[in-house]
Amino acid sequence: MKLKHIATIGLALAPTAAFAGPAINGAGATFPAPIYQRWFQDYSASTGEKVNYQSVGSGAGVRQFVAGTVEFGATDEPIKAKEAAKVKRGVIQIPMVGGTIAIAYNKPGCKLKLTQKQVVHIFMGHIKDWKEVGCAAGKMVTVHRSDGSGTTYAFTNSLDAFGGWTPGVGKSVNWPVGVGAKGNEGVAGTIKNTPGAIGYVNTGFVRVNKLQAAVLQNKAGKFVGPSAVTGAAALNGIKIDPVTLAGEDPNPAGLQAYPISTLTWILAYKSGYAPGKAEAVREALNYALSTKAQGIADDLGYVPLAGSILNKARIKVKQVGLGEK
Repeated sequence: MKLKHIATIGLALAPTAAFAGPAINGAGATFPAPIYQRWFQDYSASTGEKVNYQSVGSGAGVRQFVAGTVEFGATDEPIKAKEAAKVKRGVIQIPMVGGTIAIAYNKPGCKLKLTQKQVVHIFMGHIKDWKEVGCAAGKMVTVHRSDGSGTTYAFTNSLDAFGGWTPGVGKSVNWPVGVGAKGNEGVAGTIKNTPGAIGYVNTGFVRVNKLQAAVLQNKAGKFVGPSAVTGAAALNGIKIDPVTLAGEDPNPAGLQAYPISTLTWILAYKSGYAPGKAEAVREALNYALSTKAQGIADDLGYVPLAGSILNKARIKVKQVGLGEK
């Protein structure tokens, strides 16, 4: 994967203005929901085509995709082989955008700077008072996802890489402490409305909800905040599977790399679409991977795709609905 510069996106792939296809439905990850909804709103405004996206979480999105009740699913964790095997229509997995997972908190006057060990200890429940991390004393309330979540997968994957994390890695884990909330929206809202709260959300939700985000120690020992620049530095080192386009690095190297960064994927079918639906999906995804659409990623708190990974994603879109071709 090459994210040489976040402004190097590639050539635009404009939607075909003459195409008038049926409405398509997708569901899944809440992590990319703000940018997906913006993309599809802009796409509809410029083409008249309708794309409905339900922000239900990666777990629910994969289940709906496997069940065949949507035209596409969305997930922050690459689809597992056992899940893909259930899809007789075939699976095409397409990276759409990158992002960073922020440690958001509600502690006015506190400039939070955490080591990787401290992050693990907070969510293990070993750190219970804000004074233990250099802030004014007060009860610390951790907030996590209550639903099956690709954001949780990416977050716990990093905690596991940091060391000392025992609950395991997955879309859902048995949290030692804290309160649960549904979706990135729910976690962000709970943090905002709960003094002393701390939790994990996509960085875009930090901006929208005007939350604070902790600066985290990375693998190189430097302290960096979540941003498009530090996210790109992290994602640049990910090795992408040439067939599935899956890839992850739960604790990336690099002086500027933000330690909790991830790609997010859309799942489409190789075949079996109703008339007009496959073309409608291809047109919508081509727009999302265009220069114009990727160009707004930074403003919304995401990391735009660039270079070889962007080109590979565009090639995958061409295969949607075309069987094994």
